[in-house]
Amino acid sequence: QVHLVESGGGLVQPGGSLRLSCAPSGTFYSIGTMGWYRQAPGKERELVATISTLETTNYADSVKGRFTISRDNAKNTVSLQMNSLKPEDTAVYYCNIELRIRITSWYIDYWGQGTQVTVSS
Repeated sequence: QVHLVESGGGLVQPGGSLRLSCAPSGTFYSIGTMGWYRQAPGKERELVATISTLETTNYADSVKGRFTISRDNAKNTVSLQMNSLKPEDTAVYYCNIELRIRITSWYIDYWGQGTQVTVSS
């Protein structure tokens, strides 16, 4: 059974940096688009950044110029480098990866368990 394993996150002061990483654990055929979403208390989950198989990236306006998403296809890993963090970046961050489990199936969204990022002095 496949699940996503996230790492990174924690408490950081405003202006600081954090790096999140995520990779699938288990057996699968291929990986599609990878991305990160976040959910702050009392708010809906929102897109942070995505990266396609061709490494085309898409960012929320609120993080452009501060966050960088990348993928390592050899390690099946997606990372999110977060710089110049602000208190409003505080949220639970979720990894999202499209996985094709077998050659006869199509892509399905998988979600990580979420990792807390808190930006506070």
